[in-house]
Amino acid sequence: DWCYQSQFSCDHQCNPNKWDHANSDCDGRYQSPINVVTRKTLLDERLTPFKFTNYQQIFRGFIKNNGHSQVGVPHLSTISGGGLSTTYKAVQFHLHWGNSKGPGSEHTIDGEQYPMEQLHIVHMKHHYTDLSTALADQEGVAVLGFFYEKSNSANRKYDPIITSLRSIKAADGNTSLPPVSLAQLLPPEQNLTSFYRYKGSLTTPGCTEAVVWTLFENTIPLSSDQLRAFFDLKFHDGKPMVDTFRPVQPLNGRQVFRSGATVALTSTALLVAALASALGLSQLN
Repeated sequence: DWCYQSQFSCDHQCNPNKWDHANSDCDGRYQSPINVVTRKTLLDERLTPFKFTNYQQIFRGFIKNNGHSQVGVPHLSTISGGGLSTTYKAVQFHLHWGNSKGPGSEHTIDGEQYPMEQLHIVHMKHHYTDLSTALADQEGVAVLGFFYEKSNSANRKYDPIITSLRSIKAADGNTSLPPVSLAQLLPPEQNLTSFYRYKGSLTTPGCTEAVVWTLFENTIPLSSDQLRAFFDLKFHDGKPMVDTFRPVQPLNGRQVFRSGATVALTSTALLVAALASALGLSQLN
């Protein structure tokens, strides 16, 4: 009933702008993803650093090609702090990407789209036992979103993911994932204090508006060869699984907040630039 723009054809006239045909909630007012305009964000002092519990825990799971590579996660890993109202436990993570010639993150920052936006790491409030129940709560789900950047060298911490992808190229393929932890897929915890926060929805149908979104500024490096492993996956019709992202949605009056660390980083950059200019060092760049 729904598909990505890369799957659109005369025979398959589905696209992300018509997802309300699949589920009426996809035409809601508080949809995701969005474009974050940094100058319009508001500082929120309540957005303190997260506490990541059991994120270092090694687990074995399965990775499935369901249109955006999904991995189930044991509920041992939890997040708290970060301005969240309670503790949330991890449920699964999945990835979205573009193609070999263009970017594919779902969220954008000041109009910039990154090669991928990963690890939508999906969490639900700790007292719920299933995701569908959590989605009935307006803040029942918390998703951590991370952007990727292209690197000249491979990120060896991603070897378990990349190796597994090569075994699930066909649609609905799944395979066991080598031992991995959530922590190894993320930037170091001390680099996760700078983030944006807003309330939105799932980015696939049913587009339920029950998600507290956190978008981290620090990016995760992946090499071109590692990115290519995602582009080699296939949709059900055998076409390359590329551009698996929903276009940005209207804000409709929502406010996007930023953590204090975001301001600090920006201010420091401006201060360094000012000092360099004053000392005449800018001519050396």
